[in-house]
Amino acid sequence: MIQLPTIFAGTRRWLLLRLIFNGFTQAAMIICSMLLVRYAFNVLFDPEFGDAEVHLFELDDVWLIGAFAFGLLGSTGMAAWLRFIERVDAERLGQEYIYRVRLAVFDRMRFFSPRALSNRSTGNSMLRFVGDLSAIRRWVCLGLARIVVSAIVAVISIGVLGYLDIYLATCSTVILSLGLAWNIKLGPRMRHVISDTRRIRGRLAGNINEKIRSFAVIQAFNQQQKERSRFSKQSRQLRDVTINRARASARMRIVNEGAAALSMAAILSIGSLEVFRNQTSTGNVAAALAVVSFLSNAFRDFGRVYEYLQAYRVSREKIIEFMQTKRLLGRSSKRPSLQVDKGVIELQDIHLRGVLKNISATIPGGARLAIVGDNGAGKSTLLQLIARMVDPGKGKVLIDGQDVGQCNLASVRNAIGIVSPDLPLLKGSVRKNLRYRKPDASPEEIERVNQLCKIDDLLNQLAGGENFRIQEDGGNLSLGQRHKISLARSLLGKPAILILDEIDANLDQQTALMLEQVICSFSGTVLMVSRSSDRLALADIYLRLAKGKLVAIESNDKRP
Repeated sequence: MIQLPTIFAGTRRWLLLRLIFNGFTQAAMIICSMLLVRYAFNVLFDPEFGDAEVHLFELDDVWLIGAFAFGLLGSTGMAAWLRFIERVDAERLGQEYIYRVRLAVFDRMRFFSPRALSNRSTGNSMLRFVGDLSAIRRWVCLGLARIVVSAIVAVISIGVLGYLDIYLATCSTVILSLGLAWNIKLGPRMRHVISDTRRIRGRLAGNINEKIRSFAVIQAFNQQQKERSRFSKQSRQLRDVTINRARASARMRIVNEGAAALSMAAILSIGSLEVFRNQTSTGNVAAALAVVSFLSNAFRDFGRVYEYLQAYRVSREKIIEFMQTKRLLGRSSKRPSLQVDKGVIELQDIHLRGVLKNISATIPGGARLAIVGDNGAGKSTLLQLIARMVDPGKGKVLIDGQDVGQCNLASVRNAIGIVSPDLPLLKGSVRKNLRYRKPDASPEEIERVNQLCKIDDLLNQLAGGENFRIQEDGGNLSLGQRHKISLARSLLGKPAILILDEIDANLDQQTALMLEQVICSFSGTVLMVSRSSDRLALADIYLRLAKGKLVAIESNDKRP
């Protein structure tokens, strides 16, 4: 079963110990302040103290009052400094943990089937790395860390207060506990609101991402008003559910603040009665008020802590669900590496539910194979299966007699170069994209590929040459320029098999000739899907698909 990293492990365990020590030290400072207040009130209201104005001029009394003031200032200042340290350590704890969770999610994504990942909403996927991870961080650093420190402070402070006056301590404990219990009762409602907020935010993020990428389509077909209405509806839903979340959060915070205020009122009332009956001292009542005043800040935070907990639970479930996306096995270095010699490809009873049905064929090594058929016949999916971008539901893909499903996936990627619309250019420099497949390629290898794909001609057209910055998906390049870079990227490292998936539509003559030269000169096996009769004429063999079934294997007798 997939689990997120343990919160308190490694360096995070030491941060927890620091927080625990901080809690004990804060409790000591609060107790010190409480005892100083108790002592001061007992002295000031002691009948033997006499006229305060007269005693102010006596050196002993002035020293006593000064010591009290400096002591109270020091203890409260130290408590404030400890809260500052607590906040910094809590943030370190949260950031260290979320760093590990982020890496765990990314590491898990490395095994995902590209087909399975593409079926997920972009907006919700982005929410995993932004909203959900932020919710987990808030719980760790603002919720869990606060609970650890506040629990220590509350137990010790109320324990000392109970030693001084059991009735006042019991009264404050009962009222504050009732406030926490009420908040726990409000928890399911908060969880429901948080889940709704997250779902609607993800839907809106996905819509915004889609519209940014395809705004030209909206303008071309004059659908601005329709899309605005849809955007407005989703925005209203997010506004309303966010207000509901704020209402639920405010309700929880009011409960805690009300419990703290009621606790102070009760202590003042009961304490006054006890003083009147000589059952306690004025100093004990003042000390109890000081303790509750310190604790009230912590209990006010508990309203948000429970909100953080509910958000954490929702986000944790969604991240784990995301990490359970169907994945490709084979990253283990213990698996055998694919060794390609002739490049013979065998398809043994390949079946992929809803797409391909029981396809068996043998593709000779070094052949030029074209997969042909109508739209939706499964041509591109078959290429993805051979490249192991997706695994079949049943059946095997063998390369030189080796089951690619049982080989180390890295060796499969090294043996197969692929160019496809599903593999766009990355945002960054031309240099980064050209070398992305094999960053450590030798200068001679890079020069060989650049000459083959006419990259030098392309660089002369771009300001800055290899330093030219490519926008997302290559949006600032022409179709031909994108295909040249993608083709060069796939050829770097001398793959044994080259897959070309419908990359030759609307090419200029120069780029088309370059592509034909690459197909003819490639020393390994070439698999392609194309709508160009010129490119199809270069094939040795045709695999004809219809509705996911192999209907014919044909040889090209007219190939020059």
